[in-house]
Amino acid sequence: MKLTKEGYMPRLIDKEIEENLEVFGAVSIEGPKWCGKTWTALNHANSVAYLNNTADNFREKHLAEMDVNLVLDKEAPELVDEWQEVPAIWDAVRFKCDQDKEKGKYILTGSSVPISDKIHHSGAGRICKMKMYTMSLFESGDSSGDVSLQELFNNNVTNKRVNKVELSKLAELIVRGGWPETLDISISGAMRISKNYIEAVLEKDIIAIDGINRDKQKMEKLLKSLARNESTISSNNVLMKDIDDNITEADVNISRNIVADYLKVLSRLHLIENQNSFMYKIRSRLNVGKKPKRHFVDPSLGCAILNITPEKLVNDLETMGLYFEALCERDLKIYAESIGAKLYHYRENDTGIEVDAIVEIADGEYGAIEIKLGANKEEEAAASLKKFYELAEIKPKFMCIICGLYDAVVQRPDGIYVLPITALKP
Repeated sequence: MKLTKEGYMPRLIDKEIEENLEVFGAVSIEGPKWCGKTWTALNHANSVAYLNNTADNFREKHLAEMDVNLVLDKEAPELVDEWQEVPAIWDAVRFKCDQDKEKGKYILTGSSVPISDKIHHSGAGRICKMKMYTMSLFESGDSSGDVSLQELFNNNVTNKRVNKVELSKLAELIVRGGWPETLDISISGAMRISKNYIEAVLEKDIIAIDGINRDKQKMEKLLKSLARNESTISSNNVLMKDIDDNITEADVNISRNIVADYLKVLSRLHLIENQNSFMYKIRSRLNVGKKPKRHFVDPSLGCAILNITPEKLVNDLETMGLYFEALCERDLKIYAESIGAKLYHYRENDTGIEVDAIVEIADGEYGAIEIKLGANKEEEAAASLKKFYELAEIKPKFMCIICGLYDAVVQRPDGIYVLPITALKP
């Protein structure tokens, strides 16, 4: 009997977990803390070992440290929650999967990437790695799902009217984020949760991840720089200059090596997520940018770091535009991965032609998407997509403008779709 928690809201990753448990001996679900990994894993598990449980004084963690077999002995599929607390579990699970070739034996969940030298085998072919994120608007019930990403690829979209979301509501969705615990509480309460999340990262996680005593003040400066540069293509040098320009304390010195190390830590904690550059279908003579676009794993984190409220976003539409783009690209990444696709961005350095989001499916077909907060930017977005279309040797399967303030799903006479993010699903 599955251990599904009462009130569990289904996630898009559920189907993929079920499919992978039928193929692999174990699955490993990685993602940021509080994104819902444990509850989702329990939805597929018949037993569980909690390695980070303070209620029983970490009893199962201590047992695992003595002998991993003492916790890997329950009914399958067995969930081992926060397995990275005892990295030896990875190799033990891989070995057990090798012994009998049975499928669906274990589900591992982890909110940080352990030190690689403590793991001796990749687990390839035995343990399927999966990435989980915060909830998309469709998963949280804030998108009607009137049109799907798959339908865009199939050119099977019907023009229709949909509910228009007000600017103030979009601002609230950005600040609230996709954390399951924030869905049924006030926006002010949700903001406190996000701020507490960042405080926990600074006070504990940046040291606990590998035992290195990192400087809290320097990490906080880097986090603020990342928040100021959300949804931009910013190199480490740009981040360093931004930090220097905003430092008031004379004794805070952040080197290139510190920035690189601290970014690696944030990535291992699943707090930042780069959106890589798309370069495969464009004429090779063009000077195509290769730098990734920087994102927090959820836009609410950047808002918490900069103390941004919904009211502040509404009164600063430039910042809101960047964070709306982050919200859309968070959802597009979740939707893309749920249909076996990947999310990229595109920028051509010489002319500045760019596309906010490229979704490429497994067979190489792709869609080009521009993201605009207001409908007044529709023609500008369409012009950018058309310039990109002219450059592309292999043409996009579809082109689309995701608009925040829009009340319809339509295909324009030039073939470009326009729709609100609050009507999209996988």
